[in-house]
Amino acid sequence: MIPQEIIRRKRDGGTLPATDIDAFIAALARGELADSQIGAFAMAVWYSGMTREETVALTLAMARSGDMLSWSGIDRPIADKHSTGGIGDNVSLMLAPIAAACGLAVPMISGRGLGHTGGTLDKLESIPGYDITPDAVCFRKVVDEVGCAIIGQTGTLAPADGKLYAVRDVTSTVDSVPLITASILSKKLAAGLETLVLDVKIGNGAFMTSLEEAETLARSLVEVANGAGVRTAALVTDMNQPLADAAGNVVELRNCLDFLKGSKAGTRLETVVLAFAAEMLRQAGIISSLAGAEVKAREALSSGKAAELFGRMAHALGGPADLMDQPDKYLPAAPVQKPVLASSDGWLADCDTRTIGISVIDLGGGRRHPQDKIDHRVGFSDILPLGTKVSKGDRIATVHAADETSAERAAAGLAANYRISDTSPALPPIIVSRI
Repeated sequence: MIPQEIIRRKRDGGTLPATDIDAFIAALARGELADSQIGAFAMAVWYSGMTREETVALTLAMARSGDMLSWSGIDRPIADKHSTGGIGDNVSLMLAPIAAACGLAVPMISGRGLGHTGGTLDKLESIPGYDITPDAVCFRKVVDEVGCAIIGQTGTLAPADGKLYAVRDVTSTVDSVPLITASILSKKLAAGLETLVLDVKIGNGAFMTSLEEAETLARSLVEVANGAGVRTAALVTDMNQPLADAAGNVVELRNCLDFLKGSKAGTRLETVVLAFAAEMLRQAGIISSLAGAEVKAREALSSGKAAELFGRMAHALGGPADLMDQPDKYLPAAPVQKPVLASSDGWLADCDTRTIGISVIDLGGGRRHPQDKIDHRVGFSDILPLGTKVSKGDRIATVHAADETSAERAAAGLAANYRISDTSPALPPIIVSRI
């Protein structure tokens, strides 16, 4: 294998055979390629694109660059979900135990915050003792006995992806659909999944801001995953406002516990969570119709079974046994909590959702640099949804901050972020399309 020849053929618009892709990724994983060669390959793919067959080959090669998990002996369908990220997007926290309560095994490998978006692992680390990097024996045991486990990626799972991404990040090749597709799916394939559902966000709080972009990525993910042998579907969902009524780590975790206890019925968040639960159940063959699958998911939620499984999962991974019953005992509260007040009468018409995510980072709830330590306590709660009618001085959210100065700044910024209209706004659908 001569790396520069593979790079040249792709640079010139050629189609690479799977054997060349396998050889290039294997050499990358072994550390035999210079960063300049990896960067040149990424730029060639960015410039020339890849066929669906090439993208499948790249995804499989990256998945096989490290450990491939096996779930033999577990007699339930192995399923997972992935989101492209948003603000107040804590869907995974509730979805995993709901799906497990309905008969699926959910080995969910999640990530930290990326850019302006929050990360599932950062939210879970709000729980004292919760181990996001258990060994393989513990991971399997929790999935087998509880039905779900949400953890972080280990260094031995699709290691070629980590090496390639590090170079993409500094060579302006992150926004390549084939490379995004392979990056996301290689980790999912390495996790030994049988089925997968994907949440591709669209809007001013998402990485994809146009429907065309979102559907192009969703279609690529679905076609490549199915081509690699994992039954997959995707929903394109709205991210023009925070999904939950909270944005931050502890506040989103509290939102999750409240949701599982039944106090978030009728919300946009409930619509999305139950839609993905139904997709997971249908993909896995548990129930043939989406309507029937949603009924089953609602029963798992209303019966308290999903809440029980979340508590058991948290405890099995090192958290307290009574988290569901006594969250205030374990989840830290920010020392300053300040209301955000409506500036006028009218309807909440729109907001810049990305700016809300940046505000959480400014409060200390996210990272500017990978090594930064975050303050899990800070963020926003009680966020009213767009379309709500308010009077001047009504609370539209609550800031959770480490000090009075940052609370004042965040409250003023959030109040200015929302446009209040004299008429009720026309809002986009929560679920935009299905691929």
